[in-house]
Amino acid sequence: MKIQRALLSVSDKTGLADLARGLAGLGMDLLSTGGTAAALREAGVSVTDVSAHTGHPEILDGRVKTLHPKVHGGILQRRAIPADADTCARLGIPPIDLVCVNLYPFEQSPSIDTMDIGGPAMLRSAAKNHADVIVLCDPMDYPDVLAALQRDGDLPVEQRRALARKAFARTAAYDAAIAAWLAGEPAPEIHLRYGENPHQAATFRPDTPPPAEATLAAARILHGKEMSFNNYVDGDAALEAARGLHDAPAAVIIKHTNPCGAATADTLADALAEAWEGDVVSAFGSVIAATRPVDLTAAQVLKGRFVEALIAPAFEPEALEFLKAKSRDIRLISLDQPLAAPRPRRLIRQINGGLLRQDADVQAPEEWHVVTRAAFPDSLRPLAAFGIRVCTHIKSNAILLAWEPAPGRFAVLGMGAGQPNRVDALKKLALAKARENIERRGLDPVQVLARTVLVSDAFFPFADNIEAAAEFGVKFVVEPGGSKRDAECVAAADAAGIAMAFTGCRHFRH
Repeated sequence: MKIQRALLSVSDKTGLADLARGLAGLGMDLLSTGGTAAALREAGVSVTDVSAHTGHPEILDGRVKTLHPKVHGGILQRRAIPADADTCARLGIPPIDLVCVNLYPFEQSPSIDTMDIGGPAMLRSAAKNHADVIVLCDPMDYPDVLAALQRDGDLPVEQRRALARKAFARTAAYDAAIAAWLAGEPAPEIHLRYGENPHQAATFRPDTPPPAEATLAAARILHGKEMSFNNYVDGDAALEAARGLHDAPAAVIIKHTNPCGAATADTLADALAEAWEGDVVSAFGSVIAATRPVDLTAAQVLKGRFVEALIAPAFEPEALEFLKAKSRDIRLISLDQPLAAPRPRRLIRQINGGLLRQDADVQAPEEWHVVTRAAFPDSLRPLAAFGIRVCTHIKSNAILLAWEPAPGRFAVLGMGAGQPNRVDALKKLALAKARENIERRGLDPVQVLARTVLVSDAFFPFADNIEAAAEFGVKFVVEPGGSKRDAECVAAADAAGIAMAFTGCRHFRH
């Protein structure tokens, strides 16, 4: 069957221009509505307004624009039934062969005004008549559908049926979210692609009402693949770590829930670039959270770098287009509000047979006791505070080397996470990564370590940790203290000329 006419009406413009250009290149007539038509014309694609097609203007502030017999008759007419063809020909209703619609973002911003009526109606009509009409509701399907049309001129019935099933699933979930909101009930669960592994089913249930602070549950996904279970977990970890750095342009790079890079700077672009240098290998396929809106300069830092997701308070239009063009897969997530300091809250964790609850570790006020003969310079206190904030989000046993690449700019030089003992976290990971970064970047180790603070999430149980740090050239150490062998650790620091401070506050993260 020859595909002659397509109707495009989307809230999410991801991939729209490329799809429309491809359809137009196949000789299709394109119908569109309001903002979609404007976006296509701006992209240089010729379209016909639906109002011109129907001969009826949009009314009621756009509430009624596609609810018209010339739209639904065009979608629902059965090509194999002569009576349908005769009726539509007599009434001047040409067939519509492809419908591309995605819906107002009700789930992200529930209100009467964000309830889509015309969109679900078109999706349902097209899905019902999928034998004759291709239905698209997910930008991720655009490339495959367009490729099939360019190659074969049509889609096989199995693919048409799969797209129809997806459309009905979308409208069902959409209606369920509206019904739950109207009833004041918790939002329905969102089904994810899979859990931590493909054989594990997974869902996400957002809180109702959503919290006032910036969260993934209330964020908008502007571009990219569907979020997975792991994307949500890593994204939340990135967002929580970034909250602690909210008072400066900062970026946190997360891999398997651990910050493998973090930095503050005068601009977000500089922070992103420096954070990436914390662990250039682990940053591949990472999730990143930024504390400031992403501008074009910051977006360009990610050129040629594979990132699973980028979370930010907002994206400037030029940055958004650059990142969309960079990758069709990268998830671009807008919080639509600034990041603020972390708030006290309760955390719940399930174990087999029950639930564990605790207060979140929102950075209790630190004590500060310099316990060595060597003084700890006040000028390094902000760097130490940065190191503690980041270290709080690293799995225990956690060791972090934080350094100052430039005055007032802080970054991760090396970190060790999740080891059964603190010596391995220090020697085999944190110090090894710091050495690698220094050598790779051609830095002077003496100069770097003069502006580096080693932070531990818990006390050092033995002096061997201090001795290893001293051998590497570390001059400044911050740890909670509280070990039975604190005196031995202090003595080892004194012997090496290390300045060490105790904070009195442990930050285990299991």
